[in-house]
Amino acid sequence: MTTNTSPQFVVCIRNNDYEASLEPRKIYQVLPDKEAESHKMLRVIDESGEDYLFPADLFSPISLPQTLARELALSA
Repeated sequence: MTTNTSPQFVVCIRNNDYEASLEPRKIYQVLPDKEAESHKMLRVIDESGEDYLFPADLFSPISLPQTLARELALSA
């Protein structure tokens, strides 16, 4: 069931053990992954442009205006 079609974003609050993949204070797009969430992980598009799993506690969810979220998702 996909009722939420808006892209979701988080801000990196720390990059412990992932310095090459994540930048603190940078916004990242999150891809839906219920399995990952059940393990306290998020599927995030990182610096390489690929999606990988990262511990959810490295990020804080943010709310963006829908038009900005769509623009950011299209530019990824």
